[in-house]
Amino acid sequence: MPYIQKYTVVLNLPEKFKPLLEIAYNLWWTWNPESHTLFQRIDPEIWDKTHHNPIKTINSIGQDKLDKLLEDDVFISHMLRTQEALNRYINSKTWFSHLDKKLENKIAYFSMEYGLHECLPIYSGGLGILAGEHLKSASDLGIPLAGVGLAYRFGHARQKIDYNGWQQDYYISNDFYNMPMMLKTDSEGHPLILTVDFPDRKVYFQIWEVKAGRIPLYLLDTDIEKNTPEDRKITYYIYGGNYQTRIEQEILLGIGGIKALKVLGRYPHVCHLNEGHSAFLTLERIKDYMTENNLSYDEAKQLVSISNIFTTHTPVPAGIDQFPPEIVKKYLENFSKTLGIPIDDILNLGKQNPQDKNCPFSSAILAFKLSAYSNGVSKLHGKVSKKMWQNLWPNIPSEEVPIDYITNGIHIQSWYSEELARLFNHYLGTKWVDNPVDQTVWQRIDKIPDSELWRAHERMKERLISFTRNKLKEQLIRRGVHKSEIQEADEVLDPEVLTIGFSRRFATYKRAVLILKDIERLKRILNDKSRPVQLIFSGKSHPQDNPGKEYIQHIIRTANDPDLRRKIVFIEDYDIEIARNLVQGVDIWLNTPRRPLEASGTSGMKAAANGALNLSILDGWWDEGYNGRNGWAIGHGEEYNDPEYQDVLDSINLYNLLEDEIVPLFYNRRVDGIPSEWIDMMKASMSSICPYFNTNRMVSEYTERFYIACMLQWNILASNNYKETKDIEK
Repeated sequence: MPYIQKYTVVLNLPEKFKPLLEIAYNLWWTWNPESHTLFQRIDPEIWDKTHHNPIKTINSIGQDKLDKLLEDDVFISHMLRTQEALNRYINSKTWFSHLDKKLENKIAYFSMEYGLHECLPIYSGGLGILAGEHLKSASDLGIPLAGVGLAYRFGHARQKIDYNGWQQDYYISNDFYNMPMMLKTDSEGHPLILTVDFPDRKVYFQIWEVKAGRIPLYLLDTDIEKNTPEDRKITYYIYGGNYQTRIEQEILLGIGGIKALKVLGRYPHVCHLNEGHSAFLTLERIKDYMTENNLSYDEAKQLVSISNIFTTHTPVPAGIDQFPPEIVKKYLENFSKTLGIPIDDILNLGKQNPQDKNCPFSSAILAFKLSAYSNGVSKLHGKVSKKMWQNLWPNIPSEEVPIDYITNGIHIQSWYSEELARLFNHYLGTKWVDNPVDQTVWQRIDKIPDSELWRAHERMKERLISFTRNKLKEQLIRRGVHKSEIQEADEVLDPEVLTIGFSRRFATYKRAVLILKDIERLKRILNDKSRPVQLIFSGKSHPQDNPGKEYIQHIIRTANDPDLRRKIVFIEDYDIEIARNLVQGVDIWLNTPRRPLEASGTSGMKAAANGALNLSILDGWWDEGYNGRNGWAIGHGEEYNDPEYQDVLDSINLYNLLEDEIVPLFYNRRVDGIPSEWIDMMKASMSSICPYFNTNRMVSEYTERFYIACMLQWNILASNNYKETKDIEK
């Protein structure tokens, strides 16, 4: 696939600007509004063009602009004030600091992707966003945690829609030196280079560090000169390549990640595996305890197993990585010799049926078997996971399968709008930031006057419409359409009209086209002269997912229907910036997965934090979040074996809700134009969803239920030179 490679010359900043770099290299600024405005003041146009990348913005302004900023007392004052706020945040007491000091063992969080901000495009979808926000809340709470991932040279495919409405994929090279990440070096200032063993060769990797508040994230990178051209490509693409590339990425993440933490002085006592991609870390930890602490294989396995947590996000077997056993054998044979364990014993750890020599090897099964705690990511997903993996525990009923659940959340400070932040600060106080899980704080939302909340929402919506029009014009110009079509982009959508948003990964089970099922009925809803409705779509399909691309094409062609041209818009190249604008500005957030295939989902939580109302299938988080007063449920949780029948029934329920409840409620206005009943539901939504469906609650729950339990167990088994571990295995 084609890709674009760009590099920027790095400026040597004067000493006076050192605080600016200190702020820029810590992604704390991504959830601190005053930092946003600081970087925007450098040059608003460059700030937008660089996807809000502070390092690239600083390196792009030129010496003349830099000299002017040096003399700008207001800017310097803003910079020093922000630096002081960062230092105060880093050094303040935290939730975790009030716990027993004996619990401050090192925790490591492993994920194949991290979605921290649009300026770091090393994420693909919801799994990465969740991982990034896990780190942010771990920072807020003061959890002694480090993240481990991969530094992707090209990351996930970018998206262009051609004239026929078909998704075209391309890649842009990430210039790490112009991103908020720093290369780890040795005592002499040279890049720190480590190795992992692959068949007949060593693969070299270097380590980049990203700071997320108090939390370091270490990203492993094989794109260095010491490697062969093929090995350099291991960290080119997220989830790219064939079986060989995928297993190499997983070995690098798991085994290489443990090696990196050891060299960096952060060897973990507790490991959290976000999906099964990092499961090989379990074997590396076993090897370390055997070789460095003189434990037997069974003793080391026991110690490792009681200190791992595994979170699964996948509700269907097809979504689980599986490798032919001969490939795994090829990559782990030397590893088994080091352990002194037959390779078949290692392979059996990742097999659902160890007696079957041809049974594929699953990283997820390896993680299940070598973790003390396993969990799904919503209450419903926990139940689905118990049934899905019951074969691993064949002698117990499915309801007793040891897979728990911790429902996902969002990092609220990363998603709320400035307009709402001002209202929250005034009427809720600052505790909504410091302690977002406090239900009593969110109950104060009722104190916000209806008129003020609605005006804030209207401003957010106007900004979304403007953003969407500009994006649409950029798309049309690039496609080379007629000038008249480009001019029409200024007339699409109306800030006074009920606006529905749908944006996410375009996997077919998410049914992005469900609302288009009966196009004539949809036209009547959208084109009602007294109560119109409009739709904004955005999302990418995996480069190899042609059915997903066909969904996108169907939406584009529907949007080009003369009856709908100003009512439906598709924004291409979906990323965090687009998501942020959508969740802040829409009236309704639409979610239509085929139940029970949505493990959790979090976009609806982000919309709710900004006052949008959810209209969703009772799947994932909404199955437990919906209370009858805070949005709408499509159906009653029905599940049918015939997917076409389920699609028809769900679409009918969707249209009925729009026609009979949602549209009338939105357009039912007081004399002053305020939809008071709609606003009542907005407040009910925020007060019921925000205090629970946030990552501070989620991460504290992981800590209290899993991390601390693993820490205590590890402390006991590791005490007295691992005497307890050895006694257990006698």
